[in-house]
Amino acid sequence: MVSVDNLVASEKILARLPEHLKQFIVPQNYEQYTAMDQAVWRFVMRKNTAFLKDVAHESYLGGLKKAGISIEEIPSIYGMSRILREIGWAAVAVDGFIPPNAFMEFQANKILVIASDIRQLEHIEYTPAPDIIHEASGHAPIIANPDYAEFLRRLGEIGSRAILSKHDIALYEAVRKLSILKEAGAADKKKILVAEEAVKTLQEEECSLSEMAQVRNMQWWSVEYGLVGPLENPKIYGAGLLSSIGESAQCLGPGVKKLPYSLDVVNMSFDITRPQPQLYVAPDFAYLMEVLEAFADTLSVRTGGYKGLQKLIDSESVGTIELNTGLQISGIFSRVILNQNKEVIYFKTSGATALAYREKELIGHGISYHKDGYSSPLGMLKSVSLPLENMTPVDLKAYDFYDGKQLSFEFESGIKVKGVNITGMRNVAGKIMIIQLSNCTVTYKEEVLFRPEFGVFDMAIGSAVVSAFAGAADPCSFPNLYRASRTPSISKETNDKTLALSGLAQRIRDLRASKSFSEKDLDNLFGILKQEHPYNWLLPLEILELSNSAKLKSCVKKHLSKLAFEKPNLSGLIASGFKLIKKGV
Repeated sequence: MVSVDNLVASEKILARLPEHLKQFIVPQNYEQYTAMDQAVWRFVMRKNTAFLKDVAHESYLGGLKKAGISIEEIPSIYGMSRILREIGWAAVAVDGFIPPNAFMEFQANKILVIASDIRQLEHIEYTPAPDIIHEASGHAPIIANPDYAEFLRRLGEIGSRAILSKHDIALYEAVRKLSILKEAGAADKKKILVAEEAVKTLQEEECSLSEMAQVRNMQWWSVEYGLVGPLENPKIYGAGLLSSIGESAQCLGPGVKKLPYSLDVVNMSFDITRPQPQLYVAPDFAYLMEVLEAFADTLSVRTGGYKGLQKLIDSESVGTIELNTGLQISGIFSRVILNQNKEVIYFKTSGATALAYREKELIGHGISYHKDGYSSPLGMLKSVSLPLENMTPVDLKAYDFYDGKQLSFEFESGIKVKGVNITGMRNVAGKIMIIQLSNCTVTYKEEVLFRPEFGVFDMAIGSAVVSAFAGAADPCSFPNLYRASRTPSISKETNDKTLALSGLAQRIRDLRASKSFSEKDLDNLFGILKQEHPYNWLLPLEILELSNSAKLKSCVKKHLSKLAFEKPNLSGLIASGFKLIKKGV
């Protein structure tokens, strides 16, 4: 049951998010978790906490409590959000993988996105799909460490502005499809093989890494699969390791190479479907921030220029350029003209565009006004030494710039502008950002770039593109900023057998909760499991844990030992279960 306080906390989180992020938030639907799901959660958490207490970063165990995560039951995301609020974070449920920039923007807002699905028993050690075990028990605990939490937020802030490529979008869709198929239950194995091949093909495709691909690599080798401490004896902090009972146990062994964490990680790709052959070790969390800031210096958000603008054009997604006057133009960029020095002298967007200053949309310059795109020349005027943006009202009059007067001027690039001056707009420092002209014609060589019939020409003023980044300057400018995935999620299929198994799991769960049951109850349940679900190993382990009967325990152990022999892939899990029970964990 969701409390009123939790709902109120959740509403406050939603209220401060831009509309384009809200579309990804879904209800957790806690009542849909079966007792079998709860058993999977409990086993993973018992095994992980027993093992990780000695090898995870010191923040881990305390962080579980601070995040409101219990070993015994799947957490309520609403409850987690209420508790995380105390350390300045929150949590929301999402439907599996969401677009990379959206994921990063949530992170920048100090919000954990948690895929509320849970892995199936056959994928209990590892799943490529994001699930609540990975998101909640992996990501949330280390956020309790202030240095790590700030790194995570800053990585989200920088990552949300990293420019992605069409290849990134294709890979995102392929990985999402594979993860959905693998966790769908009775999924067609041929479809899974096709999906795996699609991911492999894209991963092996030779193409230069986009900024988003580099951010994704950095996130993977730190937030997901990072180690921290001395190179010879590091501790685990990456969520992918903290939530994988398979990889967490073997990652610290000699079979996995340990490398010093450095800027090189941004160029190191990974395969999401396999255990990682090497891991990177940071000396501490503060060092992660140093590397992140060094990486940010290489991104278009800080370097701008024609390269950044070209990356936006190639992405075919909404992006923003900022001029040296502070004017920000957000839209889908479609064209750029350069001079011989490779300086931007003209740019164009196609479709809805918004203008902003200091991340706030300029009044009257939203996507409804600039619905058909936006374009403008840039640079210095010909034979004029003073940049147009620096002209005072006196300077403008000296060059015959009067309101209501016909203007005709030429840029050094050769772009010519003719039109009637309507008005202008300056920034807080007094620099001109926009000059509006009516009945305007803009030409370059023999090409007409703007015609009077297009309407008012809002000419951007500036001589350089100082920044280029993904997304909109003002988060509220584009309600549908990110494209929703073309791959819908698939509900797990159920049948009479899975329903019956969940019913048995619930009965065992009820017995544990009541602490009042007979050995006969357990014996009957074990008999049904052995007869009707002979390959289920988890519920017999729970019966073994509850039983005080030497005879029943012997029968259960014999059954599980036989199963481990017949199914070698289960032997490690069954052995782990025996150890947990023996230790009383």
